[in-house]
Amino acid sequence: MNIICQNCQSKFKIPDEKIPNGKRTTVPCPKCKGKISLGDRMGAGARKAGFGGANSNSTYDASDKPFDFIEEEGLTALVCESNPLVQNTISGALELMEYQITKADSTRDALKRMRYHNYDLFVVNENFDTDNPESNGILLYLERLNMTVRRDMFIALVSERFRTMDNMMALNKSVNLIINIKNIDDIGKILSRGLTDNEFFYRVLKGTLKEVGRV
Repeated sequence: MNIICQNCQSKFKIPDEKIPNGKRTTVPCPKCKGKISLGDRMGAGARKAGFGGANSNSTYDASDKPFDFIEEEGLTALVCESNPLVQNTISGALELMEYQITKADSTRDALKRMRYHNYDLFVVNENFDTDNPESNGILLYLERLNMTVRRDMFIALVSERFRTMDNMMALNKSVNLIINIKNIDDIGKILSRGLTDNEFFYRVLKGTLKEVGRV
């Protein structure tokens, strides 16, 4: 669903399921900070014009059900890293790659944000908010997702145990890429290569599925 700010004419997109059903809210435009009124899901035409539904008087608590504005064709990333220095290194690399970044404070915070937004990229430290990397709540949640949803995500695991770009271990851990913490300063280059390889793989896969009539 497309949103147009009536003040600066900037265009954004938000998945329909992120809009509160039967409620109306006003949020600031990410660019000009002008007010954008969002209506319930029944007012699609009004939302595209930047106005909310006129028949709803209830309010929407954005802090309880957060969602991110995304510029058209914009990419989003969720960073789950507790070490501030490592987190800043990751965020700096992602900003250069033009990702809009969300930093999770805890597993609960990450899962809540994931409930209301489909992120393109996840960077998750295996020790984030847990004493046992084998019971990382975020990785377990992502592992259980339906493959049709999962294949549109790229998951990078930051690890102290496994070597960078160990493809067999990445497969074992149900992630796309492993980055050893010792190589975190090169995360931009490593991610770029991993994303390129992943795009090529799925391009071939989708082409094959199309040929056999599976898509």
